[in-house]
Amino acid sequence: MFTRLGHFTVGRRRLILVLTALFLVVAAGLGSGVFDALKGGGFDDPNSESTKAKDLLDERFSQGNPNVVLLFSPADGDVDSSAAEVAGVALTERLASTEGVAEAESYWTLGKVAPLRSTDGDKALVFGFIRGDEDRVKDVAHELRGELAYKDDTGTVEVGGMGPVYDQMSRTIQEDLAKAETIAFPVILVLLVFIFGGVVAASLPLLVGATAILGGFLSLYLIALVTDVSIFSINLTTAMGLGLAIDYSLFVVSRFREELRQGKGVDAAVVRTVETAGRTVAFSGLTVAVSLSALLVFPLYFLRSFAYAGVAVVMVAAVASVVSLPALLAALGHRVDSLQLLKRRSPETGTGFWHRIALFVMRRPVGIAGAVIALLLVLGAPFLGVSFGTPDDRSLPPNAETRAVSDQLRSDFDSNESSAFGVVLDGAVSNAQIDAYATAVSAVSSVARVDAATGSYIDGARVLGPGGPASDRFVVSGTGTWISVVPSVEPVSKSGERLTKELRSISAPVPTLVGGNAAELVDSKSAMFGRMPLAGVIIALTTFVLLFLSFGSIVVPLKAIVLNLLSLTATFGAMVWVFQTGHGSGFLNFTATGTLDTTTPILMFCVAFGLSMDYEVFLLSRIKEEHDRTGDNTASVAMGLERTGRIVTAAAVLLAVTFLAMATSSITFIKLFGLGLALAVVMDATIVRAALVPAFMRLAGEANWWAPAPLRRIYERFGLSEITVDDEEELPERELVGAS
Repeated sequence: MFTRLGHFTVGRRRLILVLTALFLVVAAGLGSGVFDALKGGGFDDPNSESTKAKDLLDERFSQGNPNVVLLFSPADGDVDSSAAEVAGVALTERLASTEGVAEAESYWTLGKVAPLRSTDGDKALVFGFIRGDEDRVKDVAHELRGELAYKDDTGTVEVGGMGPVYDQMSRTIQEDLAKAETIAFPVILVLLVFIFGGVVAASLPLLVGATAILGGFLSLYLIALVTDVSIFSINLTTAMGLGLAIDYSLFVVSRFREELRQGKGVDAAVVRTVETAGRTVAFSGLTVAVSLSALLVFPLYFLRSFAYAGVAVVMVAAVASVVSLPALLAALGHRVDSLQLLKRRSPETGTGFWHRIALFVMRRPVGIAGAVIALLLVLGAPFLGVSFGTPDDRSLPPNAETRAVSDQLRSDFDSNESSAFGVVLDGAVSNAQIDAYATAVSAVSSVARVDAATGSYIDGARVLGPGGPASDRFVVSGTGTWISVVPSVEPVSKSGERLTKELRSISAPVPTLVGGNAAELVDSKSAMFGRMPLAGVIIALTTFVLLFLSFGSIVVPLKAIVLNLLSLTATFGAMVWVFQTGHGSGFLNFTATGTLDTTTPILMFCVAFGLSMDYEVFLLSRIKEEHDRTGDNTASVAMGLERTGRIVTAAAVLLAVTFLAMATSSITFIKLFGLGLALAVVMDATIVRAALVPAFMRLAGEANWWAPAPLRRIYERFGLSEITVDDEEELPERELVGAS
């Protein structure tokens, strides 16, 4: 198949290049609208209790958890002064009259309730609820940030709350993306010139990278027309589009130049490159796509969005590298080596650093493998103490305006009013039943106050009867009512999770639905961890099948899966040690919350596993090619590492640069994602590929390529090998088994 593709590429090079150019024009035109089509949320399970509670509050009662907070600091420093009251009431009315805001209350309109005033009496709160989906909330929040934040003779108003927080996150990500690209492209170009020695060869991977990124943007734009896609997936599109395109094109261009050095003509070199490197890239792209597609099993569209982005950009990068790039190489020919800036002599066959490393490891396979495995397990040990949470305002840098408001709410106010959440009583209830239930809820140790249609409750007792300024919002009808719960603990924490579970265990007269950030954390963890085994099985089985069809062995796929899991241990340990416990937080400029975003480890596992398999396929393909040619296991491992060691290491460095550029983001979980993947790529392409792979291949010997007879027959019928017609003329009959 790849031989025919190679001949087609050579014969239709102009047509392919014209179609590629047209694709770039269309992708640039339509893909540029992707930012307006994407959404800023996706962290909630749409079928969870907390989501249903939020929907019922909005649809049935036209209420919701406060998602915008105005922090008013009067100029005279006294929120109880007449001037402050006039300004505060006016601010509340202005917020309530803003289009998109369903309700607004404040310290002054609620009768100067103490929890809405700071402990020093120099600040007070105005709350609002913006109705609508995530896009609507972000848009209104952005307008409020521009219109209501001010400082004048009456005082200072700062805008916060989760609506403005997510708005600032989304806009910060777009700014960070532009910054990351500005950093990554020049650095990568310099590294490519150093790797290839010439400007022309170095520019080719960047062209493929641009194609992959634009193609990814186009794909996301089209997908967003039919389903929700998270704005956060843009970062993965850019990083993986650039990184994988460079990986693949580096492999293809290097093989093409190698074939030219061996004396082949341009067309023959292109065909041979597609047969070997092209086939490897295709299978590598497929394995990465399979790993990412496992994210589709999760109900959170935040995670599914990374599957959309990753699969799309991997496929575009692979097609561009296997079809468009060879067509361009056929057109360039020997001019691929034009504008050489560095002259580098290739080592003689059977020599070189990576060849010596492989032989060194294979002389001591047990000792080296044992030492490396022990090191990886020790580095991964901190992950045993992982604690999960969800992103909140602390994902923003401390100097972000919306983050600053939340920090003041934590430090200057006695209760957590901005984190108040609703509990829906879904059914007809009497006032007596509401009173009994609200009393029980307020008695929970982590609850500061409960507000209901029947009054306000603290510590298991009613402290204020019905008829207060805000009582009208607690509608009681034949379909039920709701209560507002103010927690005394941080919602996104273990204490918040315990509070949710306690509230859900309280006996109620009708079915209840508990909402809020803590409930969303509990429900998200349940949804994700419940689907993780399925995602793991999908990745393992599909990877095994693909590697078996590629290499005709059951030992190689099993070894690859085990080694890939081992290679991720250090990365996951570092995630906890740095981002959960806060080591290096000052240098990296983030706030450690004692938790990791629940979605990030899952996302990183799928991405990093796919990338690890990417390098595994690169190395194993060359080892298999040498083994098919010589039949010598030890020599083929050494030669395979010699031929790919420099390329894989260079590709890993380049890919790490793209992820490190992403790590310059000021959003904590994007920073975590970038640093974690950079570490995973470097560890896998160096320590694991240089030590564990040669050691395991040496210990297994010829069993590396074994498969039971029934599976061998399947491989002979459906598998693809590296052997081509030219090779078949040189190989003994026993080595042609399974060739296609």
